[in-house]
Amino acid sequence: MSDALKEKPNAESLPKSNGAAVLIDGHYAPPPADKDGKLWVRTSARIEAEPQQCYDIWRDLENIPSWQEEIVEVRRTGEKTSHWVMRSGDKTIEWDSEILADEPGKRIAWHSIAGDAQNAGEVIFEKAPTGRGAFVTVLQEFRMGKLATAWETLIGRNPKQAVIENLRHLKAMAETGEIPRIEPQPHGQRGTVGEMKKSLYGEKVPVPSGTKERVSA
Repeated sequence: MSDALKEKPNAESLPKSNGAAVLIDGHYAPPPADKDGKLWVRTSARIEAEPQQCYDIWRDLENIPSWQEEIVEVRRTGEKTSHWVMRSGDKTIEWDSEILADEPGKRIAWHSIAGDAQNAGEVIFEKAPTGRGAFVTVLQEFRMGKLATAWETLIGRNPKQAVIENLRHLKAMAETGEIPRIEPQPHGQRGTVGEMKKSLYGEKVPVPSGTKERVSA
């Protein structure tokens, strides 16, 4: 990720340094440090599907509500722009997003350009090292302050954990065409640490619906 995500809206590509797929000694580099009002998260998953299939699911913007948490609508507004709506109960966050780089089957980079959320991201789709399946890596940046409070209040989950969970949902959609829905086990009253973990992991966040028909089409 680089300043191109925020300062060069017409850029066709991004530098490989600081990107989601940058390697150091054969290993993915850690995400940038959280500072200057920014929160970063990088997460990866090996998926039993071809990189192109994973790309197709991610690039199908209108179907994103079926696998990303609390996203209720994504509407294309132009060749590279879209409007996003995140809702929980009567609370809503809306923003506009622009695609900065689009390499079919390989890479998508984007940033927000207006609205309640300030974020930028990049996702890399690669052939798994074993030659079977895909290796998908996501690097996402959130500008904090109002967004962090709104996000955690809205979806009951730390933004970093939300990105991790969404990648798990992508894996399930690519491999099975649907997202498992498992009811949590009941438990007694929790202490302070337990309540913090509940917020971090978002135990009450509804599982996205999943849409097997759209994915397999």
